[in-house]
Amino acid sequence: MIPVRSVLFLGAFLLFLSSAFGAGEVQAKEAEVDLYQERMRLYRKMEVVTQIPWYYLAAIDQYERSVRLARRDLPKAEGAIGIYFRPEQWSGLTNPNLMEENPAIIQFFNGIGVDGNGDGKASLKSDDDVLYAFAHYLQSYGVDHDNIKIGLWNYYHRDKTVGIIAGKAKIYKHFGRIDLDKQVFPVPLYSNHSYRSTWGDARGWGGRRIHEGTDIFAGYGVPVRATCYGIIEMKGWNKFGGWRIGIRDINNTYHYFAHLSGFARNIMVGQVVEPGMVIGGVGSSGYGPPGTSGKFPPHLHYGMYKDNGLTEWSFDPYPHLARWKYLERVELRKKK
Repeated sequence: MIPVRSVLFLGAFLLFLSSAFGAGEVQAKEAEVDLYQERMRLYRKMEVVTQIPWYYLAAIDQYERSVRLARRDLPKAEGAIGIYFRPEQWSGLTNPNLMEENPAIIQFFNGIGVDGNGDGKASLKSDDDVLYAFAHYLQSYGVDHDNIKIGLWNYYHRDKTVGIIAGKAKIYKHFGRIDLDKQVFPVPLYSNHSYRSTWGDARGWGGRRIHEGTDIFAGYGVPVRATCYGIIEMKGWNKFGGWRIGIRDINNTYHYFAHLSGFARNIMVGQVVEPGMVIGGVGSSGYGPPGTSGKFPPHLHYGMYKDNGLTEWSFDPYPHLARWKYLERVELRKKK
């Protein structure tokens, strides 16, 4: 028999751990909220100064942050703003002092660095200066949508990047905020479904290739939902995926929904979506010309792809699906 004192001690210890972890989660959430507020303050401030819409500044910042997270050759963001300038880009290519902070000297060497907070310095370590530098650059092209896109193309020289940033700007403008991190499982939790990790498995139809996603088996017509805040980049038929939809989220991840039975009414390319929004139904379309169906059991093929500003690749969605399902269950329990 376990002594009563030991039972009481164990109970107290478990309660302490629960409280400690709970407090840690609360503190992390508060820090995240503070960071969102600081970013919005900076975006709004630069909008007033430069007339560049805040949602474009937010979109550029988020794009740059996600690219830095996806690439090993770029340093991780240390401050609130994720925009990255190379030292020679900031101070001027021919400037002998690449850590130059004198705005006049930087301008002489045609550097992009400017003073954004009025302290007389142009510092790569200042969020105000970094964000103002990019906004100041765009301002030279114009503050309307078309001229901002021209400025972005001349900066990145990549059509896809311009499109991704424009999509993010549309998402932020639509919701009027930047804390858009919620994600849900792609089919309703109450539905009868099953899935396992199938990413990387061999596929033979249409040539040897790997399976770039997770198959979620469910009944024909079971609702398929957007898993995140994002924008529809693609909709239509593919001989492999059948009726499919592609959604880009704010973290520069592309979510691919394939083998659908059809699309939800009024769903179109360029539409902003949110977690839980029905976009179609589970089906068995694909492996042939438009309309081909029934060559395999009904299921949703769910793929995830990351863009790093240079290229795009698939990665295993299974761990993310499992986490989203768990978090959605937790939220449902809280509402009961």
